[in-house]
Amino acid sequence: MLSRSSIDDELPGAVSVFPLPRLTIFSPAIILNRSAFKRRISRNSNESGMRVIAGQAKGHQLKFPKGTDTRPATDLVKGAIFSILENMTGDWSLVLDLFSGSGALGIEALSRGAGWVDFVEREPKCCAIIKQNLEKTGLAGQAHIYCCSVNRAISFLDKEYSIILMDPPYADKSIGKVIEQLASSRLAGESSTVVVTHSPRLALSTSYGSLQMVKEHRHGDSCIAVYVKEALP
Repeated sequence: MLSRSSIDDELPGAVSVFPLPRLTIFSPAIILNRSAFKRRISRNSNESGMRVIAGQAKGHQLKFPKGTDTRPATDLVKGAIFSILENMTGDWSLVLDLFSGSGALGIEALSRGAGWVDFVEREPKCCAIIKQNLEKTGLAGQAHIYCCSVNRAISFLDKEYSIILMDPPYADKSIGKVIEQLASSRLAGESSTVVVTHSPRLALSTSYGSLQMVKEHRHGDSCIAVYVKEALP
């Protein structure tokens, strides 16, 4: 029986089929073409789930950090979040994007007319990608990136935000404590709308301090909870 090396020596670059069951030898060109095709499919599949879906930056593809616990919101979830916001509030002047990841939610808000967005993300790799995505969409002049933990940011930020977006890792079971910390801060005011995405396997309370849940919707493997400040008597 001929070895693979002896076949290659005798017939360089050829595609040869021998009368052996299910034995096909492909040329290097075919293998390389297949590999390139797989890379292209993989790249396009990744990009299709990371884009701006409406507004002035609509259609822009966004980079996404690999090798982190960041999980991008799907177009369905993003669309649902902003449909809720458009029906609940007309004030988009100041937005806070906590657990920003790639910055997709905050960038979507800017694309739809938000005046300013503060991004908070602890992973330096993610912060660099948020910067790239802002520059790519032409929205860098309306944003600031705080590369630190959400707990730390809540402790030093001193603005009252009209919209607060929270898209934490679904494995983070301490999210309730973060919402409670947010409720007692000056960041969430009487006119603020707080939107939290979470796993359906992690139930959130209907209230955290003065923040009261007013809506909750499930979309596939994601839940969207909306909180507002309880009106004082």
